[in-house]
Amino acid sequence: MFPYAAPVRDMSFVLTELLRHESLSLPAFADISPDLVDAVLEEAAKLASDVWAPLNASGDRQGCTRRDDGGVTLPDGFIEAYRAYAEGGWNGIGVSAELGGQGLPEVVATSVQEMLHGANMALGLCPMLTAGAIEALAHHGSDGQKALYLDKLIEGSWTGTMNLTEPQAGSDLSRVRTRAIPCEVTEGDFYRIFGQKIFITWGEHDASDNIVHLVLARTPDAPEGNKGISLFLVPKFLVNPDGTLGERNDVVCASIEHKMGIHGSPTCTLSFGEKEGAIGYLVGELGRGLNHMFTMMNEARHKVGVQGIGVAERACQHAFSYAAERSQGRMPNARGGEPCVIAEHLDVRRMLLSMRARTDALRALALYCAALLDVARHHADESQRRSAQARVDVLIPVVKGFSTDQAVDIASLGIQVHGGMGYIEETGAAQLLRDVRISAIYEGTNGIQALDLAGRKLQMDDAGAMSSLLDEVNATAAQMKDKPDLAMLAEGLAAGAEDLRVCVSKVLEEGRDGQSGQDAVQAYATPLLSLAGHVLCAWQMGRAALKAQQAVDAGSDDDFYRRKLASADFAIRQWLPVGRAQRQVIEAGMQSLAAFTVIRES
Repeated sequence: MFPYAAPVRDMSFVLTELLRHESLSLPAFADISPDLVDAVLEEAAKLASDVWAPLNASGDRQGCTRRDDGGVTLPDGFIEAYRAYAEGGWNGIGVSAELGGQGLPEVVATSVQEMLHGANMALGLCPMLTAGAIEALAHHGSDGQKALYLDKLIEGSWTGTMNLTEPQAGSDLSRVRTRAIPCEVTEGDFYRIFGQKIFITWGEHDASDNIVHLVLARTPDAPEGNKGISLFLVPKFLVNPDGTLGERNDVVCASIEHKMGIHGSPTCTLSFGEKEGAIGYLVGELGRGLNHMFTMMNEARHKVGVQGIGVAERACQHAFSYAAERSQGRMPNARGGEPCVIAEHLDVRRMLLSMRARTDALRALALYCAALLDVARHHADESQRRSAQARVDVLIPVVKGFSTDQAVDIASLGIQVHGGMGYIEETGAAQLLRDVRISAIYEGTNGIQALDLAGRKLQMDDAGAMSSLLDEVNATAAQMKDKPDLAMLAEGLAAGAEDLRVCVSKVLEEGRDGQSGQDAVQAYATPLLSLAGHVLCAWQMGRAALKAQQAVDAGSDDDFYRRKLASADFAIRQWLPVGRAQRQVIEAGMQSLAAFTVIRES
């Protein structure tokens, strides 16, 4: 078992040299300096590496237990680790000062999130869900709801959940059947909630004083489909007008799931209304619950992508440490023929460099998206805000879907580096794969992310935001072409951008053709998202190569830059071609899918 070290240097490289701390130029962050950002990252690294990370393996082994009283016992140390996080003010790091948060840029909050998920993904899920609840209430809650709940959620003394899924309603939320019955005027302005929700992350625990459940449900006269769904706030403990806690609400944990991974995260089945009905309060407008919930989900999808990157980083560190000390075989005669550690074998180096290059690229793309979120929220110019948001809309399905697909593969490759020892639980490599596997499924499966990109985001503006992104990819390639050492990389990057333009145009063109167009979008969506992810990540590594080459040309002997150049070379010359092959997949058409009939095989 190897320790986790938060990748502060690489994060600082992205924030300082690629993004040039552009978020700090926005009016909302005028009082924040690069030195302060560095200090925040260093302190977060201590929390992640020293407090959270040591509990990762023990939390996995011990797991969570549902008690006879319906409560949940967390793994040893989790309560103390969460409270150290909350008491340090970390829960409000990305929340505006006006709401009582730290008011730091999203790029900084995202960097901290990656550290925490890399240190302990199961524990990191608790504040991730709370962040979504804060966002939903800040945008759609009433003044009274904000006054009663936001401060406690922001400080972390209360936590939040999302309650969407039901046994018959997974990705298709139009089938939600949980009921919300309006109460008589004499009872007060609330609803009584009846129903069951499954797969509720951190749905019950004792790490906070209260849990604020945000629940999708239907009123008696609601129409069928998405337009009949409303959003309700259902606290575990009712809250008195003065903010103190009252009696226990009629919501209980009926069971917890026994999962493949994230054993330290209590995934609950919650039962609402086993007695008189759980008291819930309408959030926003009747019938617009799905719209309001997507305020949480869009934020959460970016965070899930970052979560995957955090685990990928830990898998990298684990594999590199093992390969550097595991003695096995000999070097080829051309390199001395002596006994060696496995890191000396070029096939192992291929795996290690693949893991490192991809993780670096994914991080850079996620932080680039976070910087755009800062612009979309805080730029003084409305047109700049709209333009940034359009890019965010295109990038979020890529950050979520592509990053988590890659993270699963990176964690799997980490096991391969370990050989047979990777398949043994004691080394810790297997846990990383078991944990990160869920990231490609929840918050909208990655197939749904692909459909969102191909069927919605590109269609909304006729791929205008994607086209402007590709213009920047080409501009980076042109800069690289002027550098003799980077000219070959420039050629590959430009070719990848052209592949993506062609495929986007094909999907747009065929997508306009009625029902067959909808089928085409579904058939091409996943290969298109993969191609987009490869190209945009290669672009980020091209930008990194320009900065690293500039430092080397200036005489820097810092090995960090030489390793960055090696990662960029691998990403563009050996990884990008894998993505470019998706053009052939798309151009091959969907005949085989249309002709394939699914039958039950005995």
